[in-house]
Amino acid sequence: MKNETSPKYFYLLPFSGETRSKPFITAFFFLIYVVGVLINSSIITVICLEVQLHKPMYLFICNLSFVDIFYTSVTVPKLLHMLLSGNHIVSSAQYYTQLFFFLSVTAAEDIVLFVMAYDRYVAICDPFHYHQILSYRNCSLITIGIWMVAFLNSVMFVTSALNMSSCHSDVIHQFFCDPKSLTKTNCTTLQLFIVVTFIEVLMLGFFPLMCTFISYFQIFSVISKMKTKESRKKSFSTCSSHITIITMYYGAGVIGYFIPMYSEVLDVIFNTIYSNIIPMINNVIYSLQNSNIQSTLLRLV
Repeated sequence: MKNETSPKYFYLLPFSGETRSKPFITAFFFLIYVVGVLINSSIITVICLEVQLHKPMYLFICNLSFVDIFYTSVTVPKLLHMLLSGNHIVSSAQYYTQLFFFLSVTAAEDIVLFVMAYDRYVAICDPFHYHQILSYRNCSLITIGIWMVAFLNSVMFVTSALNMSSCHSDVIHQFFCDPKSLTKTNCTTLQLFIVVTFIEVLMLGFFPLMCTFISYFQIFSVISKMKTKESRKKSFSTCSSHITIITMYYGAGVIGYFIPMYSEVLDVIFNTIYSNIIPMINNVIYSLQNSNIQSTLLRLV
């Protein structure tokens, strides 16, 4: 008979056997967290204080900064607590709570990045109706809708995950609670869990990415037809930072999920890049390539 249980505790051991490196690892993640929060908080402050930046494009950048702060705050503080205290035991309630919020920010990030692509599409392909389509009211509704969809997705996923039972080891070689690690302890195949996972990947992964590709296909078609080189350069510059972020975010995510289940070290490395380093540098890229944010930031400093 299979020993199927609902575990009360999980053991998160991302760096087991690396006791000598733990001070360095702790300092590394603490630095990532502090720098990421400071950078994203600075972007939010700049956009809120500068009236000239109260435009849809900067509102979505502000939303992205908020999501990125939330992204690292879900995972890093608990990791630092485990590294400093040596207590790697996580209760079932803590595990599923962290999983809930991690899935929420992941979904929110996917949707925000797609909405930012749509913003550039309207700005370049339909500039005369830009302020009508992306009015203050519509942008507010979009922002509320992003978080409603993100939390609803998490409720569905965690509810299905709670019905899973564990017959394998409850030791998880990861530094936070993610769906891929949870499936390693699962010994039952639940139809509901499979359906919810498929819907999540389709609606919040594949669909936004395809819509982003379509948006940029239309954008590049319009840019290529512009008469002057300066117009083409100016239009492309407003999209280049977003394209860079999309490439890094989805590239790291896809590589991370295709890593074999037994490659625990690679899994931790790509999850670190995906959930900590990329959220830290997202708005550094926007700041470096956006003269309005640069000038406002320098003036406030």
